Amino acid sequence: MDVRAILDANAARLTALYGGQDQSGRYAALAEEFRHRFAREPEAFVSAPGRTEVVGNHTDHNLGRVLAAAVNLDTLAAVAPREGSVATLYSAGYAEPFVVDLSDLAPRPEERETTFALIRGVAARLNELGYRIGGFDAAVSSTVSKGSGLSSSAAFEVLIAAILDALYNGWTIDPKLAAAASKFAENRYFGKPSGLMDQMASAVGGLVTIDFLPGEPVVEALQYDFSKKGLAVCVVSAGGDHGDLTAEYASIPAEMKAVAGALGKSVLAEVEPGELMRALPKLKNAVPDRAILRAFHFIDETARVERAVDALRRDYIGDFLSIVIESGESSWKLLQNLYVAGSTNQEMPLALELSRRMLSGRGAWRIHGGGFAGTILAFVPVSMLDDYRRTMDAVFGPGATVALSIRPEGAALIRQEGVCC
Repeated sequence: MDVRAILDANAARLTALYGGQDQSGRYAALAEEFRHRFAREPEAFVSAPGRTEVVGNHTDHNLGRVLAAAVNLDTLAAVAPREGSVATLYSAGYAEPFVVDLSDLAPRPEERETTFALIRGVAARLNELGYRIGGFDAAVSSTVSKGSGLSSSAAFEVLIAAILDALYNGWTIDPKLAAAASKFAENRYFGKPSGLMDQMASAVGGLVTIDFLPGEPVVEALQYDFSKKGLAVCVVSAGGDHGDLTAEYASIPAEMKAVAGALGKSVLAEVEPGELMRALPKLKNAVPDRAILRAFHFIDETARVERAVDALRRDYIGDFLSIVIESGESSWKLLQNLYVAGSTNQEMPLALELSRRMLSGRGAWRIHGGGFAGTILAFVPVSMLDDYRRTMDAVFGPGATVALSIRPEGAALIRQEGVCC
């Protein structure tokens, strides 16, 4: 593989993918890592981006709406096919490889909540849908760090789907199908009851609004450049441990669906906005109060997504920022996913309050992602970015604040024409 030739041939595209950040050293190092591990040349690079949730906190799993975007941080692999059915991945930061025999696609209980489950699960779903799968070697590195709130798990799942697409299916798999296969792996094999937003944003790319209610999600692209409004899109890693939070995450879709079930529906997207209010006397004795509050959040948040999209299309940036703040306040008061109940470690509320004191009247701030630990999202005037970063990093640690750019592509195959795939 001639890495320099690949980088030169894809220069403009890579500039767009990474927001102008030079990735040549990273690509060269990953190709060298592949050579070191497998004693042969990689045939291509495959990339899957992280994502930012703009509005639509915990709406996807009950088939509501979201506004999300792929970002310039990604999970990247140097890859090549191999004979047989074994997939071997060396990932930066892990001493041992992840080795999975794809001839056995049955879920394994001992693999739940592991990388092995994600690899096996994505391959299993693609195989069920009639796509080819096979063995491969990969060297992987990621700038979407675990616990960053940018959905490192979805980026990895989409990466596996993209590798199998590139090496065995001629880059023909629809991104929405790849996203669905990734969600399948996370739900059925990994054991986390997530929605589809993270995988869809990573697979499709760009700034998108997604409506999950129809049989197939409806994805619409939006064109909007926040930098032209003098705003930087930032995430702040407030800290906290995601490690034991699966039960906390799972309680949100479960409680929302319990409310829907009490109303004779399967998900809250099927419940009319006024129906929830009218049914309160019945619901009060049927489900916990917190479930009702979370249902109110869902109804309002889904409507907020539509309002936010409309504000961007009309270029009403002030209205958009107000909606972002509303979204965060609803997550705090109704959804209740800023910290684990009873905990005195409340990093995310602290990060939001600091942001409010600095950005009030000039920007916006909200929780970002699943919650309970992790990151917040902030729209920061560029003129304040250095001060904001300095203040937040002083509290939450060096490098806690990251300015992002929106990536125009989802999963990407970067190759030398005529050499691979």
